[in-house]
Amino acid sequence: MIVNKPELLQRIIAQLTHDLELFFSAAKTAHEASIHEENAPDNKYDTLALEASYVAQGQANRAQEIRRSLECYKQLSLAPESEVIGLTSLVTIEGENGNGRRLFIGPGEGGLKIADDQGEIMVITPASPLGRELLGKCQGETVEIVTGSSRMEYEIVAVR
Repeated sequence: MIVNKPELLQRIIAQLTHDLELFFSAAKTAHEASIHEENAPDNKYDTLALEASYVAQGQANRAQEIRRSLECYKQLSLAPESEVIGLTSLVTIEGENGNGRRLFIGPGEGGLKIADDQGEIMVITPASPLGRELLGKCQGETVEIVTGSSRMEYEIVAVR
């Protein structure tokens, strides 16, 4: 169970550390495949090594993004609890259908989910549509998100 923001921050750091190791290992494996002698092209249409190098580069790029986010989270100072939503706020919202969601507003890695015994907490960033709408709001207020032709309204039921 996540009871406070410092514990949540530590869980985010642990998850990013795990993800970084995973992507680094995957990039290394793909790179080794791209230079392995069995993958040397037999003709101009044999692109296995080239494809493996593209995969390796993509995974290396993702590992670098995670590394930058990990450093941000390691240096992140948690703001004291406030009624006004800002960076590092832990927010609970409820949709029109009654479904609740818990969100942590972080500097990066939007979409990362941290599970606890109450469900999950999703990291969102201030740059996301929901993050932009939540910033500066308080408990009891509502926010509206429009994506394409769909519109969702959420009530802010808790801010920590």
